[in-house]
Amino acid sequence: MALHAVEITPLAALLAGLLILLIPRLLNLIVAAYLIAIGVLGLAPYFLR
Repeated sequence: MALHAVEITPLAALLAGLLILLIPRLLNLIVAAYLIAIGVLGLAPYFLR
């Protein structure tokens, strides 16, 4: 079973939200990682041709 970006995005958002509630200092790291992941997933189809 392969996970697609459509399935990963809500899971990443949920995990990030829970971690931010538990450990607010991780907010910068979580936001940066989330944005990088979304950027890579968004650009992947253009580089995998």
